[in-house]
Amino acid sequence: MELEAALDYVRSGDVLVVTKLDRLARSIRDLCSIVDRLTAKGVSLRILGMGLDTATANGRLMLNVLGSVAQFEREVMLERQREGIAKAKSEGKFKGRAPTARRKADEVKALAKAGMTRQVIAGKLGMSERSVYRVLSGGPDQRRL
Repeated sequence: MELEAALDYVRSGDVLVVTKLDRLARSIRDLCSIVDRLTAKGVSLRILGMGLDTATANGRLMLNVLGSVAQFEREVMLERQREGIAKAKSEGKFKGRAPTARRKADEVKALAKAGMTRQVIAGKLGMSERSVYRVLSGGPDQRRL
């Protein structure tokens, strides 16, 4: 949201400054898309943590190389995370997040019957409006109740 607003706001001759590459984009595709948008507007990108500036040919080259390395690191981290979760599940140690909406289903239904809106119910019970909607509509998570 805020990145999108910043990309819309910048003007020719501006420099978009970010502290770290991973705060700007999650993949090389996203990074290239952002850099292309900035270039089309005549805006350069500066990444403080790496000392990169896309105003120079060397800076653009290094950005692409380091962006690819960053994406590789993220994919390796996610792969390790999936392996760790699978191992923990096989050992019976990983249960996942507690299903809070299911525990509060009776309260949600009672408050809805009393005429409260989804927004009020969500605020009162400390859950998202989407979870309230899911409970009231009998969504996929609620069919097992």
